[in-house]
Amino acid sequence: MKKSRYVDLKAIAGMAMEKYGFEPRFPEPVMREVDALTDKAHSDEGGKIKDLRSLLWSSIDNIDSMDLDQLEYCERGPGGEIRAMVAVADVDSYVPKQCQTDRHAVHNGTSVYTGIVTFPMLPDKLSKNISSLLPDQDRLAVVAGYTILPDGSVSPGEVQRALVRNKAKLVYEDLGEWLDGTGSIPPLVRDIPGLKDQIQLQAEAARNLREKRMEQGALDLETIEPQPVLDGDKVRDLVVLKPNMARRVIEEFMVAANRTMVSCLGKAGIPMIQRVVRVPKYWDEIVLTAASYGEKLPSSPDVKALASFLKNQKAADPKRFPDLSLTIIKLLGPGEYVPLEPGTPPTGHFSMAVSDYTHGTAPNRRYVDVINQRLLKSMLDKTPSPYTLDELEDRALWLSDREKGSKKVERYMRKAAAAVLLQDRIGAVFEALVTGASEKGTYVRLINPPAEGRVIRGETGMWVGQNVNVRLLKTDPYNGFIDFERAGGKAGK
Repeated sequence: MKKSRYVDLKAIAGMAMEKYGFEPRFPEPVMREVDALTDKAHSDEGGKIKDLRSLLWSSIDNIDSMDLDQLEYCERGPGGEIRAMVAVADVDSYVPKQCQTDRHAVHNGTSVYTGIVTFPMLPDKLSKNISSLLPDQDRLAVVAGYTILPDGSVSPGEVQRALVRNKAKLVYEDLGEWLDGTGSIPPLVRDIPGLKDQIQLQAEAARNLREKRMEQGALDLETIEPQPVLDGDKVRDLVVLKPNMARRVIEEFMVAANRTMVSCLGKAGIPMIQRVVRVPKYWDEIVLTAASYGEKLPSSPDVKALASFLKNQKAADPKRFPDLSLTIIKLLGPGEYVPLEPGTPPTGHFSMAVSDYTHGTAPNRRYVDVINQRLLKSMLDKTPSPYTLDELEDRALWLSDREKGSKKVERYMRKAAAAVLLQDRIGAVFEALVTGASEKGTYVRLINPPAEGRVIRGETGMWVGQNVNVRLLKTDPYNGFIDFERAGGKAGK
């Protein structure tokens, strides 16, 4: 077998960043500015900061994540309600508007996670250190509090500035396996007094929140976005992250915290940036898609009917559900950032079946969250808004574009990593599902590994959803190309 040639995936990632308009390296003025920063965790600021370090805060993230944006805590109320708080890293205290670091952050707009190398929005001294909610460190935060009623509905509370301390950095996979009943209790959860009960209460709250959102018509979508498994600088496998209860805790708690932020800013009459998914323009095509599965949707957009259709299909054909999800996502249209003027009806988030939503819980990783954090702090400090409505409109448009760009980089690198993984298997036959068949080409997703590519020979007559065998003809990591031909016989030969 021909030995595979070395491919510098880190260099490809850097080129992909530049291709889509990002700056992959921090300029010297930014690094000098950040190097001069000192920890402000114990600055009093005239009594504006409440000491909440005694609470049993914990974080849930990936095992290697150091840019920790959120901590969670909750307690049960006397009427069966659950009072929750989400602490969000106070990035604004270290990155004032219009400083060098701020200008670079707004240009990129987001951290970009390629699976090969991460391009952080903020330098490590910030995002992985003094503005990160690391365990056993006192940190400044903006805390959103809300109440989860027994039926799963949310009653927004207040936002406050606080000093917090992370008592346990927990990991999605380990915690999720325990909560889902497929693994043992993580040592930190077992050994820290009270943490087991705290996490179980968070899981209960998340289940109630999720059940309520599903009841209201939130869409349960599932896509396959394989991440490379690296051994040094070599790609050894592609894995798909599976949903679990730990991930749902974070998802539900952040949705409720973001809605609380919208409520507080709205009551204060402060313009903000909302996160929206508009009522779909291509509803007719969604109706046709459902008809091809034997289900009828109403002629006018109806999120509850769409949610019911997706739920039925997930149960009936889980193997093909990710491809149906991707089709629906494309027809729904992308999420956007849009300014919201006080007194103006919100656009709403069609997929989540909510009208009051934003992004404000990940300021180490997303710039729009920094903007919303500054707005919240101006509300708390009773100072003029740091942004005019025109500024928010410009920023919303730019950051929507940067989010699209980051997804293009990440998609490009998934293809490049898959091409590297498969480059020494030319001629092998794989089982696959047809994911696209049109004049633009015929595309398949392999069952194992979950790589995607184009069928360039024998594609005539293939249809979306069909099980086929394909033979690998060529890989091109630098362009993210994987080419197949239709094959007979058994996969794996």
